[in-house]
Amino acid sequence: MEINDLTPAEQRVWRAFATGTAVDLRDTGADDRAPERTVRARVLRALLLNGPHEPGEIAAVKLAGAYVTGVLDLRYATVDSVVRLSQCHFDTAPDLSGAQLKYLNLSDSVLPGLSAARVRVDGSLRLTGCRIDGSVHLGGSQIAGALFLERARLVAAEPELPVLRLSQITVEDDLCAPGLHTEGGIRLGGARVAGSVNLEDARLSHPGGTALDAESLDVGTNVLGRRLRAEGRIDLRGARIPGRLDLLRTTLSNPGNTALRASSVVIGELWLREGPRITGRLNLRRAQIEQLDLEPEMLPDEVRILDLTYTFLTPHEPVERRLPMLVRDGTTYDPHGYEQLTAAYRRSGDDHAARRVQLAKQRRHRSTLSWYGRLWGHVQDAAVGYGFRPLRAFAWLLSLLAVGSVAFALDRPPALKPAEAPEFNPVFFALDLLVPVISFGQEAAYAPEGWSQWLSYVLVLAGWILATTILAGVTRTVSRQ
Repeated sequence: MEINDLTPAEQRVWRAFATGTAVDLRDTGADDRAPERTVRARVLRALLLNGPHEPGEIAAVKLAGAYVTGVLDLRYATVDSVVRLSQCHFDTAPDLSGAQLKYLNLSDSVLPGLSAARVRVDGSLRLTGCRIDGSVHLGGSQIAGALFLERARLVAAEPELPVLRLSQITVEDDLCAPGLHTEGGIRLGGARVAGSVNLEDARLSHPGGTALDAESLDVGTNVLGRRLRAEGRIDLRGARIPGRLDLLRTTLSNPGNTALRASSVVIGELWLREGPRITGRLNLRRAQIEQLDLEPEMLPDEVRILDLTYTFLTPHEPVERRLPMLVRDGTTYDPHGYEQLTAAYRRSGDDHAARRVQLAKQRRHRSTLSWYGRLWGHVQDAAVGYGFRPLRAFAWLLSLLAVGSVAFALDRPPALKPAEAPEFNPVFFALDLLVPVISFGQEAAYAPEGWSQWLSYVLVLAGWILATTILAGVTRTVSRQ
């Protein structure tokens, strides 16, 4: 391309290329689409592929404020110079599919879309503050630096299509997108980010659909989503986040469907608190979390936690505030959930709360039994609280002992062999009836009659029931230890 064929604006860009001098066409004072600010895309392409070079200088396109017409077509091209097209207005979506670039900066530009699948960037890729009315396709790309999407606004041209495609992308640094605003779905499935993913203050909108599809996402450190607002599902199934998934003060909404799906994930810390109640379903099934920082107020009506595993549960809350989480799962009875909560309380040193969780577990299990199983369960619960309230057995024993002692003192049973019988003691006689196996010699020497005989039967039966329930409770305690 001859320089004589260029417009004055294009000539400025052409001359500045060899030395990497910045050109700002806004200094012309013309409107953004005026001829003084118009640069043809094919001129930029010619510069990037065959532009002039000067020894000892680093060639670069550093252009601001241009109105770029036509398609910037760099498909499968190798560009050895820096590309910075900031605050530019593109009338057609650039196509960079399969290209190899040193560095690409499109900050604060306006585009109708961007096709850059399988692009390779040796440095960073900046889309900071961009306004894009169409899809951005970066699937399968490899970025040696960071990917910047801060304050970018992306609106899907067709609601059923994703507005941002990052599937299988590899980012060797951070994915920085605080303040990102999308209207349409984001695909991040299978992506690998060596650093962190920052979505703080982002607004993701795809009502009724998937706002963020990040299945099998592999992150080197953290996923930061403080003050994130999402309309639609966030899907993190199978993600690997060794640091923390920070969802403090987030607003998650997907009425009638799943709002957050983090099943089968492996996460160091999950922070889910200080935000409004989740609208929709929370799915943490089969997740492995080292520290679960969960505020009960954020939990929705439906919580799926089957086979959820966690080591620590914070903040420390009373049992009454944690147990509802275990009954909001669709499963009838999940003993694993109760065991996890019990273990968490024990690690924090609250054995009383741990026993209460185990008692709630037995009561929940009772509802799944047959009628005779439920009946025996009620007996164990009333007698000793399934072994978790041993003092209740002592109270029952004292009460029955007092009743028997008074009754037998008022109506002394006759001796079977008066000459050989020991002196009658109503307290030890009642105790002989109540306590199985142990004998004080009273029961074998005296035979109550009439109503006192029926009372003795009741005491013997009550004693066996009490002993059996105590033994069952002790057995459960020993097995847990």
